[in-house]
Amino acid sequence: MTMTTPCTTLISASDLAQQRQPGWVLLDCRHDLANPQAGRAAYDAGHIPGALFAALDDDLSDHAQPADGPFRGRHPLPAIDDFIATLRRWGVNDDTQVVAYDAHGGMFAARLWWMLRWAGHEAVAVLDGGMPAWTALGLPLATDIPVAAPGNATRRPSLVRTVGAADILAQPELKVLDARAPDRFRGENETLDPVGGHIPGAVNRFFKDNLLPDGRFKPAAQLRSELAALVAEPASAVMQCGSGVTACHNLLALEVAGLPGAALYPGSWSEWCSDPSRPVATGA
Repeated sequence: MTMTTPCTTLISASDLAQQRQPGWVLLDCRHDLANPQAGRAAYDAGHIPGALFAALDDDLSDHAQPADGPFRGRHPLPAIDDFIATLRRWGVNDDTQVVAYDAHGGMFAARLWWMLRWAGHEAVAVLDGGMPAWTALGLPLATDIPVAAPGNATRRPSLVRTVGAADILAQPELKVLDARAPDRFRGENETLDPVGGHIPGAVNRFFKDNLLPDGRFKPAAQLRSELAALVAEPASAVMQCGSGVTACHNLLALEVAGLPGAALYPGSWSEWCSDPSRPVATGA
């Protein structure tokens, strides 16, 4: 089988195994928020053959925030030109099909999916079901670390939108969806950020609600039914979470559902709650 058009949302493990072409770039995004070294260790222990490792903290974030500057959240986006340089290091060209995967239902792979679209690269998909879906088919793993030939990816017009805290404060008509677990949304059991709660007016859409029990995304029609009830107008919707990572999962689900156009608040709750002048709500 040969893929003639770019894959831009999800790809199944069987399709990846059958349709993968020379020049495709696979990126392993496995991570553990409680143990930042776990993703690399899992990659070293076995990954999809040919895949490179994409580190959330190093490749998909920029932690060099000035001490006297505004706090941009726990996983601030890198400068776009720095991200383009990272894509080139991974061997990505403007026409490269990229596939991102993790072992967490797309929790981290969706961040990379969104970032490529942020850089104007449309041909990027998330492996539906991730590593569990791959290994469930008995497909091989590798331990060698490939060396990519440098790519020539260029920055192109962004395919996504972002908003900041000031936009949310100034536009109360924006529909904010929070991708965190319901208890953290309510302000309970907060272990990652110094303040518990949520942005006033936000509604909770836990990113795991996008998934079937096996970790694959729900069918498009089911996602559309569920998400359309929360996001009547994607163009006026904002996705956020704790630090701008799992919010991308909801953005991917919206895309799968045929409801594109929502924006990402990259700083999310970690940035929002860092300023005591911003309002905080608790409870459901």
